[in-house]
Amino acid sequence: MDFGVLAEIPWQMVLLGALSLSLGWGIRGNFGHEIGAAVPGALAAMAIVLASGRPDWGHRIAYFAMFGALGWSFGGSMSYGHVLAYTNSRHSGSVLYGFASLFLIGFLWAAMGGAGTSLPAVLSSEHLNLFFVPLAAIFIGWAIQNAAARLIFRVPSMRRHESRLYWYDTDWLNALVAMAATLIVVALRQRFDMATSFILHLTIGWFVAFLLLVNVLKLRMTPPRGDNWSGCVGLVIGVLIYCWRHSLGGVAFVTLAAGFIGGFAFSFGQLLKLAYIKTGLKTNWHSVMEQTQGFLFGIGLVVAMGLLASRAPAISDVPPLSQWSMVFAVSFVLIALTYLNHRKATETWIQQVKSLPEKFYGLRVSTWHSPTPTIGWFELIYIAIGTAVVWLLFAHLKNPLPFIPASWQGKGQLLYLILLWWAVVFNFERALTGFAPQRMITEGVITFNAVICTVLMALGTQAVSIREPISQAVVSYEVWILKTAIIGFCGMILITLAEWQITHAIYGYKRAPDAGSHIRFGPNATATKEKPQTGNKHP
Repeated sequence: MDFGVLAEIPWQMVLLGALSLSLGWGIRGNFGHEIGAAVPGALAAMAIVLASGRPDWGHRIAYFAMFGALGWSFGGSMSYGHVLAYTNSRHSGSVLYGFASLFLIGFLWAAMGGAGTSLPAVLSSEHLNLFFVPLAAIFIGWAIQNAAARLIFRVPSMRRHESRLYWYDTDWLNALVAMAATLIVVALRQRFDMATSFILHLTIGWFVAFLLLVNVLKLRMTPPRGDNWSGCVGLVIGVLIYCWRHSLGGVAFVTLAAGFIGGFAFSFGQLLKLAYIKTGLKTNWHSVMEQTQGFLFGIGLVVAMGLLASRAPAISDVPPLSQWSMVFAVSFVLIALTYLNHRKATETWIQQVKSLPEKFYGLRVSTWHSPTPTIGWFELIYIAIGTAVVWLLFAHLKNPLPFIPASWQGKGQLLYLILLWWAVVFNFERALTGFAPQRMITEGVITFNAVICTVLMALGTQAVSIREPISQAVVSYEVWILKTAIIGFCGMILITLAEWQITHAIYGYKRAPDAGSHIRFGPNATATKEKPQTGNKHP
């Protein structure tokens, strides 16, 4: 790898990308899981495109947002609360194990985020078009799965281990439904293609890794918490195998580069948190950790995508991308992502706003609170918004609407701006009913960062020079991939050892405060591989 190319990455891309992922990661911390992690993925992908200087990327900004969101969402399935606590432990082996596990989790999370973000940068429009039917089939399959599970297996979330669907607290059923939906599309198309092959590489990889690592080798990262980490190992391996088979070296490079920097980001954020706690100052250090992790995640993604921007050939848009896929991508980003996160705020309202009943005028607040699938007034509002968005988008494609900019840069900025402030507002809205001074570390910093991002998006990206893509049809990334793998693997070992020793230098062999007592190994180990008992809450 020619590291001199790093100097060509615009500073606007570095700052806008890192801040976008940072504030999005702070919001993710409040909403959690896959859907929460999708928001920073979409924001960071759009920030990178807006500041890339690549017009051929700009035309696809809605696709970057959607695939970036999907890529970053996978990591949200992994449990890491106990892993963080291991680094607080008085047991030296647990501290080392905690930092090593955090590096692995960060690698897996950012690797899939990089893979998703980079796909629209390398796939032709013909191949990109193929993704939307199987994705629609998967989303429909997941909706049916969730509805059926709520009707048939009525088990509270905190007692999910009592369900017959429980298997090491993993998303195995989601992976299986995704595989089945994709195979239905294969049968209808009567062939495998770039899209269905990619999805099947992921789902098969998920099951192979989960079955081998957890069920055969009995490797449990943080028992009795879930083992989706093993499935994520399979996802990354599936991506790399797919890239090797289809000569997508650019995607493989971004996957590895973003992954290794992400591993450092995730573990180093926790080390900084431990150092902050040692000062004795009292504040929401967990949120500081999350936003720091997001900032460093963003730098890793920017570095990987910035190098790809300097090397990736121009994208082929013949035949053109279908209009319905554009509407699909924009609706996914503006409606699906915001609804699936925003609806979680209704739970907080019901708990903390005494004047708000759970049900009135015959309607629940949201289906989120119903033991059976239903529609609440919150869903009715979102149905109206979604209908308006889809209607206006199709109308614009027929006859351009004046309020939607004509240039790709203007369209991209509008999409980024709407998602940015929609997410900031619904995050603040959820926190407002129980607001306290320490929330300024989260909502306050997030809002200030959003202001900076707005200015950077509007003014900073104008100063970025247009970057003409190279003309080669085929570019080799073999040297970059090899160097990234070697440097990344060596860095993982050295960084983990350094973080382990720095923690002991700060705390000695005493337990760091602000976390429960969790020990992974030895006679005093708190970790147990036994399934949680019936009648008790899931740990």
